[in-house]
Amino acid sequence: MEVLMPEPQIYVERTLAIIKPDVICKEEEIEDLILRSGFHIIQKRKLQLSPEQCSNFYAEQFGKVFFPNLTAYMSSGPIVAMVLARNCAVSYWKELLGPSNSLRARITHPHSLRALYGTDELRNGLHGSLSISSAEKEIRFIFPEAILEPVPTGQRARDYLNLYVKPTLLAGLTALCKEKPADPL
Repeated sequence: MEVLMPEPQIYVERTLAIIKPDVICKEEEIEDLILRSGFHIIQKRKLQLSPEQCSNFYAEQFGKVFFPNLTAYMSSGPIVAMVLARNCAVSYWKELLGPSNSLRARITHPHSLRALYGTDELRNGLHGSLSISSAEKEIRFIFPEAILEPVPTGQRARDYLNLYVKPTLLAGLTALCKEKPADPL
């Protein structure tokens, strides 16, 4: 009887998380919630953006009524930016954040981060990327030195595993079996 093992999969997706100026005092508490939610913090930095940098970061919001208040708020103090990774990172982070309006979040998603830490629609405590492509763009903006290699998926991931990972594992396990150590650890 042959046991069929599922094909190995690579579960890595990145998103940008920002702890905004008014809740930076809750940084450790928020990071703990992030880690307990299955995310890995790949990179982290504390910085203060200028109003011009905030305008560039939120360029897609330009022209909206709240844009001047948003850039003033985001440049009012230091922020903590983090690159988070896990399976379906963007969608899980958006789910953990809850609705962008903290007042609505308290009603519809009372355990979300914005319900817990936000005060209103503008001061919602945390930022999250809306899509994989916006996450890549935002990560490059905040972490310009970051190397964002595309994560292989589908056939490309299987080819990578077959070409690089499986031969290395096979060689290592074969060498281990030949040695037959008394205590393999």
